[in-house]
Amino acid sequence: MDFEAISRELIAGLGGVDNIATNEACMTRLRVGVRDMSRVDFEAIKSVDGVMGVVQSDTLQIVFGPGTVNKVLDAFTSLTGIPKGGSGSDVAAVARKSKEDQAERHGNPLQRFLKRVANVFVPLLPGIIAAGLINGIANVINVSTGGALDGTWWYETIRTMGWALFAYLPIFVGYNAAREFGGSPILGGIAGAACVSNPSMPLLATYGDAQVVLPLTHAAYNPGNGGLVAALLAGALFAWLERRLHDVMPGLIDTFATPLCVLAMGSLALVLVLQPVGAVLTKGVYTVMEFVYESMGVVGGYVLAAGFLPLVSVGLHQALTPIHVMLNDPAGPTLGVNYLLPVLMMSGGGQVGAGLALYRRSRSQKLKGYIRDSIPVGVLGVGEPLMYAVTLPLGRPFVTACLGAGIGGVLATLFHLGAISQGVSGLFGVLIIQPGQQVAYVVSLLGACVGGFVLTWLFGVDDERIEELYGA
Repeated sequence: MDFEAISRELIAGLGGVDNIATNEACMTRLRVGVRDMSRVDFEAIKSVDGVMGVVQSDTLQIVFGPGTVNKVLDAFTSLTGIPKGGSGSDVAAVARKSKEDQAERHGNPLQRFLKRVANVFVPLLPGIIAAGLINGIANVINVSTGGALDGTWWYETIRTMGWALFAYLPIFVGYNAAREFGGSPILGGIAGAACVSNPSMPLLATYGDAQVVLPLTHAAYNPGNGGLVAALLAGALFAWLERRLHDVMPGLIDTFATPLCVLAMGSLALVLVLQPVGAVLTKGVYTVMEFVYESMGVVGGYVLAAGFLPLVSVGLHQALTPIHVMLNDPAGPTLGVNYLLPVLMMSGGGQVGAGLALYRRSRSQKLKGYIRDSIPVGVLGVGEPLMYAVTLPLGRPFVTACLGAGIGGVLATLFHLGAISQGVSGLFGVLIIQPGQQVAYVVSLLGACVGGFVLTWLFGVDDERIEELYGA
């Protein structure tokens, strides 16, 4: 592929460099923020070599095959002059109007809010994935060797990296939240730091052999109260305070007075309001997960697995990232084992099964070519090419893929599968499944695949629709 040529075509389809505000990449998508959506030529973008689909939301999400998007991003950023994950130099001047215009065109308020929450956590995924794997692998080594490597300098050095991410994760969450909601990231980072336990913290010190007691709760301060939710809320609040204070603060003292007031007022709100609220919300998340997974049992597993692909299709699946992070926290109620993720991972199996059924039943060579190119990466856990190029445009196979995935969700629930990290799926999912559950995971995935295949074979093939979209 000529990635520079691809990038030039993308820039033209996006309305030119001056219409591009931000660019970054996730696993398979080039996420581009544009200033004026009316200048975007969606059909031109879809026709660019390598583009599997386009999701239109608060940002444009251009779907590429695995391993391609990062190479496209390298060429794209060199042509736009906007750094990876960064913004154009004049974004601040048009950000508010651009957001208002796009807010009117795309999605509802809840959808937009969830997108912003996802944007806080997406940049953290590489660290979360790596740290989770380190913790999980270290646990296996400790159990299998009886702690033979305990105290070995290189082993403990690597383990420290796994510990450090989750120990200080609230700082990164607060930092990204403040940036996402329009404030100074460092102020959000400070807010997150207040959610990290440190014996040197003044609030945790003893004065006259007594700890500091907070009003309202009449209890000593607990930095972990509210966890990541509190850090997220604090980062957003600090950003809101900063924006409001900038509007009213005299220019002469704005530089130092605004951040000072943000920290002073925000810290009181954090301790007295946000952390208790965060604690309630966090408990609520665990309660809902327990109800769906434990009380609803196989019904809950079916609903979760069958309903995940629609979230992926509109880009909302990453709004679940904070929940996965909490479930993978070794200090959390599940001790770092995520029982939700394996159920959701079954959606990929349903898609692969649907794709195989279409391949066998259809006579369209163009469709067969799309499926042939998409199935291998779908088996390895990257289902977006198959979804955007095949099942979603056809409609009925997308529904049967979802319903088939539910069968895998039932099996994953019965086997009580748990993941020790996130970031991979499909067959690669065996790398993050709890030791000893790999065979059960593969069986569940095959169940989803068979379900998607059978349901699509029986109900998902519409020859007229196939011919209309792909030709005979």
